[in-house]
Amino acid sequence: MHNRATPLVIGIAGGSGSGKSTVANVILKRVGTRRIAFLMHDAYYKDLSHLQLAERVKENFDHPDALDTPLLVQHLRELKAGHPVPMPVYDFKTYTRTSVTERIEPHAVIVVEGILIFAEPELRELFDVKLFVDTDPDIRFIRRLQRDIAERGRTADSVICQYLGTVRPMHLEFVEPSKRYADVIIPEGGLNTVAMDMVVARVEKLLHQS
Repeated sequence: MHNRATPLVIGIAGGSGSGKSTVANVILKRVGTRRIAFLMHDAYYKDLSHLQLAERVKENFDHPDALDTPLLVQHLRELKAGHPVPMPVYDFKTYTRTSVTERIEPHAVIVVEGILIFAEPELRELFDVKLFVDTDPDIRFIRRLQRDIAERGRTADSVICQYLGTVRPMHLEFVEPSKRYADVIIPEGGLNTVAMDMVVARVEKLLHQS
């Protein structure tokens, strides 16, 4: 077990394609997966199975209203209280939640990753450490383009259309302003070894505080 009375909750925010997952993976690897519960805000997208596919693709997935943040808040509180939670599994190809969930066990550290997690006051208050991954827009767009084509079955045209229509405007309206709530801003994400050394050292120190 750990010395802290309650788990250490770390939030990792940043624009789409900024490298949040890389930062999370560095922390998971260096602090230890057996000590960390990992939650992704993306898993909490609202289910759109009640809509036709043609309607689903028109939804604004970069607005806070697209996510079931109250459920994530509930799950975080349950994990902090020592109870396991059923994290949803979302299908990005069909824009629907699957019928299965992933059981997340409580651990000494809880890591939450998502583009909009600092834009939500109730969620933001649950974080002990807030990290913002800051990466140039062109790099973020290229990464998103590659990911959505390779992993989510999208076409280049659809990715570009979505980026111009919702991703960029919502980034400027919600994500970029939320950077002011961060405790640490990490340029270039997990590739910034100096910043990651400092973050991991800080996490280890906090874990060992009584």
